Amino acid sequence: MKQRNLVVVSAGLSQPSSTRLLADRLSAAAVDAAAGLGVGLTVQVIELRDLAHDLMNHLLTGFPPAPLKRALDAVESADAMIAVTPIFNASYSGLFKSFFDVLGQDAVADKPVLIAATGGSARHSLALDHAVRPMFVYLRAVPVPTAVFAASEDWGGDESEGQLRGRIGRAAGELAREVERRDPATVQDPFALTTSFEELLAGG
Repeated sequence: MKQRNLVVVSAGLSQPSSTRLLADRLSAAAVDAAAGLGVGLTVQVIELRDLAHDLMNHLLTGFPPAPLKRALDAVESADAMIAVTPIFNASYSGLFKSFFDVLGQDAVADKPVLIAATGGSARHSLALDHAVRPMFVYLRAVPVPTAVFAASEDWGGDESEGQLRGRIGRAAGELAREVERRDPATVQDPFALTTSFEELLAGG
């Protein structure tokens, strides 16, 4: 079985939060879908709530504290990502945007991403396609076709829960197929020598 790494970024503000609940359901579905394709997914969850102060310090100083640096490195080295944000005022949360603002320029380039969001009502679901998806396209990530939105009413009632499970399963399957067909992610060392000392001495 091939082994790959999945990083889950959750921007929920409360504990517990519906954003984290959706993130957990999506990651569990992705693990199951990937296993069916012969891929073992190791999951790492990043709770942005715990990094809020570090994010602000990084924005002000340009230097990430150690916990934030580990989270940024985890995103860059992951083979795929699930990114879940609450929707505020018809867009992603400021905490969610701040995290992706401080990522390296190529950190998510060509990386499969499952985007998802939570909100008080279904009318906020449009934010996934007019705000969240364009951001990841700009970052040159590869958002899977199905985005998952969960409104408050989706967590209660057999019919609404069933529809949410269907969306989760479809999106997780799309992400798993993207992971299965790709080579493992590689991270370029910015300090690695690309020219030998012999070439440097020879003026090459």
